[in-house]
Amino acid sequence: MKRLAIYARVSTDKLTCENQLIEHRAVAERCGYTIVTEFVDTGISGEKGRSERPALNQMMKAATQRRFDMVLVWSIDRLARSLQNLVELPNEPQSMRIDLKFLQQGLDTSTSSGRMMFSIFCKLAEFERNLIRERVIAGQNRAKAKEVNMGRPSKMNEGLKSAIQLLREKGMGIKQNAKECGVGIGTVYSVI
Repeated sequence: MKRLAIYARVSTDKLTCENQLIEHRAVAERCGYTIVTEFVDTGISGEKGRSERPALNQMMKAATQRRFDMVLVWSIDRLARSLQNLVELPNEPQSMRIDLKFLQQGLDTSTSSGRMMFSIFCKLAEFERNLIRERVIAGQNRAKAKEVNMGRPSKMNEGLKSAIQLLREKGMGIKQNAKECGVGIGTVYSVI
């Protein structure tokens, strides 16, 4: 009987891993796996590395101790979003003969075809990420060409400028001036 670890992750605190966990438990029961432990990262991007994802880090440490034989994950993107993480993460468990099973893609790295398909999905994930990045950059370039202001909207208006200048003329220090006007120190410097 295979000893199973479950890994679940969602990107924001507004989401829950409960749906993933319910499905994982059902699959484990159908397949006759014994669930040894569950690792859950909530509110953490898949782009973050192992050191920034506590549950993933704990899972990898448990893998080195051979506490389980297989890791069940909802989808490849729940494990990692960046290609570097996607390629590096499975190497460690696989070197210890711990298999990965991805429900959504139907991949099981305990088979040769599963390992091959996983490597193809890694390349597709990188491709998708690069397409998204290219679209974002194209949108930013289009906005810049139309002279659209990028970034955070400025709080600066004539009334605020006058207030900063008046307080400075009265001898108020930079830090206190910034605090009084509700702006950053750099803003005060730019006005005076």
